[in-house]
Amino acid sequence: MTYELLFTDQADADLDSLEADSSLAKRLRAVRKALAFLETNPRHPGLNTHKFSSLKGPGGEEVFEAYAENKTPAAWRIFWYYGPDKKQITIIAITPHP
Repeated sequence: MTYELLFTDQADADLDSLEADSSLAKRLRAVRKALAFLETNPRHPGLNTHKFSSLKGPGGEEVFEAYAENKTPAAWRIFWYYGPDKKQITIIAITPHP
């Protein structure tokens, strides 16, 4: 099943920041690869997707965290939820892990 990816203003800004900083080119590639996996299979094992319980979507949706990188200092994560419609995923934020 293929999903349409929708981006919040925050997620768009996060992606723009990554694209603007040439020193983050490797991380940008990892984020783009993770987004491609989300589009085709949000449960892809490489994403290590899991529920992020301290955050809810605007309609109370369950929010998930997917890994763009793993075992890397300040590894990047993608926060997202299913919806608002079927076959859609809304990307909330793309951010380095604290």
